[in-house]
Amino acid sequence: MNIDKIKLILADEPAYRMKQVWHSIFVDLIDSWDKCTTLPKVLREKLNAEAPLEIACEVFGSQKSRSLKALITLEDGNKIESVLLSHRDGRKTVCVSSQVGCSMGCTFCATGKMGRERNLTVGEIVVQVLFFARYLKSEGKENNRITNIVFMGMGEPFLNYDNVWKAIRIYNDKDGLNIGARHISISTCGLVEGINKFAKEPMQVNLAISLHAPNDELRSSLMPVNRLNPLDELMFAVKNYIAKSGRQVMFEYMLIDGVTDKEIHAKQLIELMDNKLFVVNLIRYNPTGSHKSSSATAIIRFKNLLLRAGIKVTQRQTFGTDIDAACGQLATKNKKK
Repeated sequence: MNIDKIKLILADEPAYRMKQVWHSIFVDLIDSWDKCTTLPKVLREKLNAEAPLEIACEVFGSQKSRSLKALITLEDGNKIESVLLSHRDGRKTVCVSSQVGCSMGCTFCATGKMGRERNLTVGEIVVQVLFFARYLKSEGKENNRITNIVFMGMGEPFLNYDNVWKAIRIYNDKDGLNIGARHISISTCGLVEGINKFAKEPMQVNLAISLHAPNDELRSSLMPVNRLNPLDELMFAVKNYIAKSGRQVMFEYMLIDGVTDKEIHAKQLIELMDNKLFVVNLIRYNPTGSHKSSSATAIIRFKNLLLRAGIKVTQRQTFGTDIDAACGQLATKNKKK
């Protein structure tokens, strides 16, 4: 599905046509123009021929968790992955990609090993959520809809800043998917320029920081971005964001056996978390071939050290490791349909 082509075809049509089309795509969730009976037959035929609504996609379901991975083939043949996470409390979260591949080169991330091919267009970002919205509708269950969106898939969102924000406005549109800004999160590996720009945005979208190490030496060895945006600059930018927005910031911390899970790392992380609006989200490393996951005992010990120091801590539930759909595993490869 190509939103730009749709807009081009409707450019000479009355303005109300676009409203009809928008409602059909994002509220009725149609997958064929033949279902948009408010449009003239000739226009439907033109749209079917030049801007079909089909999304080329393979779906892979996890046998160990309530997650689905979508492998979407784009018009130029490139592929991206998105994940639907079904939580026990009923929330439905889509983990969205912003780029084909990623140029950040984090050693624990499969996407980072791919390199970056290109940024995604607004439409290519939007269709990832639209695909799963259609999927949930097809199940025929009441109140079965997307509730949350996280930009934690393939790519660094702040390197595709403008297109990401245009997509967010479409997600948030009350006449469309109508997903609240506070239910949308952007995760960055720590690009200071992007954080400073983000701080000026009026929408109350959540900010998450992929931290993963509590000191510059270790973080630079795991995340090359730290050499250009070291921790003191990163933390200054985050505190500036909080001063302007008054909003909580989540720091994602990957627990890697013998690398980031030692007591000294916990103590260094406690020193960094010196703001009441900081929250640490602990993530068990999901295998990508380069490291080992921390043991359950090590994770509990690390978490308790933070809690005893008064740090707000959450622990991310693991989804989809058996289909390479968990955090850090997206790399357009698949195990089970």
